[in-house]
Amino acid sequence: MRYISTRGQAAPRDFEGVLLAGLAEDGGLFVPETWPSLSPAEWRALRGLPYPELAARLLQLFVGEAIAPADLRRMCEDAYAGFGHPATVPLSQIGPRSFALELFHGPTLAFKDVALQLLGRMFDHVLARRGERIAIVGATSGDTGSAAIEACRDRAAIDITILHPLNRTSEVQRRQMTTVMAGNVHNIAVEGDFDTCQDLVKAMFADAPFRSEMRLAAVNSINWARIAAQIPYYAFAALALGAPDRPVAFAVPTGNFGNVLAAWAVRRMGLPVERLIVASNRNDILPRFLAENDMSIRPVEPSLSPSMDIAVSSNFERVLHDALGRDSAATAAAMQRFRDAGRMPVPPAAWNELRGLFHGFALSDAGTLAEIGRLWREASYLADPHTACATAAAAALAPEDLGIPIIIAATAHPAKFPDAVERATGLRPPLPPRLADLYQRAERYDVLPADLATIEAAVRGHTLRNAA
Repeated sequence: MRYISTRGQAAPRDFEGVLLAGLAEDGGLFVPETWPSLSPAEWRALRGLPYPELAARLLQLFVGEAIAPADLRRMCEDAYAGFGHPATVPLSQIGPRSFALELFHGPTLAFKDVALQLLGRMFDHVLARRGERIAIVGATSGDTGSAAIEACRDRAAIDITILHPLNRTSEVQRRQMTTVMAGNVHNIAVEGDFDTCQDLVKAMFADAPFRSEMRLAAVNSINWARIAAQIPYYAFAALALGAPDRPVAFAVPTGNFGNVLAAWAVRRMGLPVERLIVASNRNDILPRFLAENDMSIRPVEPSLSPSMDIAVSSNFERVLHDALGRDSAATAAAMQRFRDAGRMPVPPAAWNELRGLFHGFALSDAGTLAEIGRLWREASYLADPHTACATAAAAALAPEDLGIPIIIAATAHPAKFPDAVERATGLRPPLPPRLADLYQRAERYDVLPADLATIEAAVRGHTLRNAA
């Protein structure tokens, strides 16, 4: 399996190279050179497998020869052994045809754990074999940071620095990052929003001397390995509800387009996914694009669902590249226009293709609270604000009378957003026992301005101190 950049100017790599590189040198994102595809009979043969086994079999299609099958299977079993549900990613029925795919049973109570617990082990495996060390830098709007830190803490060959926007995550999200006292972990609160943090990370990768000196690697969904490790849970849910002999729909709360991209990928691999619903909050760049071909940057507004408080959906570039016929030059030109003008007109043929499958929906904070309350009253289901955006989107855009199962990605435990859940239901969801003392733990993080030189100096100081 080989990977190419969406912008066409970076050398192709195998999975190991993509895992360690993250962002391509030309600023593009890596995608499979050719997509693996399974026949209906091959999909049927995967039904009923335990989640770690299913994940290992599907991921092997993307890993190729970079990791031996026995090693990959062992990593998957180890990664998911500590999840709080025996099914790893269970389905919970919340309506006649609607099902919540619960992705929050990992150590940090968010869907990012499903991929990052595995990526931490992949990094260890590859780095030990190569005798190398890396510095991971990442930006988070709330959940990626804690999941990445939990996956990489105390690993001998990894230093990790996570940038989060100052005062723009929930307190639980922040504390899950800043209370980890492992020596290889560094947290920075940036004076700005998530897109500011993401731009700083991309700038560090674009700084070739700094990237080489620090041996930078990425855990954000710009890293293809993150997307690949999310694909199995959509396949798991679809197979459990009758695919490939029965079509399904997915509703996914998404800001950076990575999670819904993984749902799109299972369709690309041959499963009958009839509809992909993109659920957003007031930061609605994706619904605006799908409704009006308006891919334009607007200021980020804080919301009750902070993990989706994003102005630029980085992973959109991957699906745009596909919709443009895998024309790398056209993709690079479109992304450059977007960066220069803050607006990206997509050719009508590509736009019509995308909106034929993807359907956008945006929900206000008031609507989010109302939906959390409705789910509790009608289904006795306690949802976090992100999941509520997706259940409302599913009701609007894939109603029960569509006649197919509607799978809603439940991306975070309600206890990560206790204030919003309490406002909506009168109930304050408790943290699981392993996190019960989170509010009493000491925190450690730096507050820094959104200045590239300042951030690079902080990353360099942390990395070199640990390497000494």
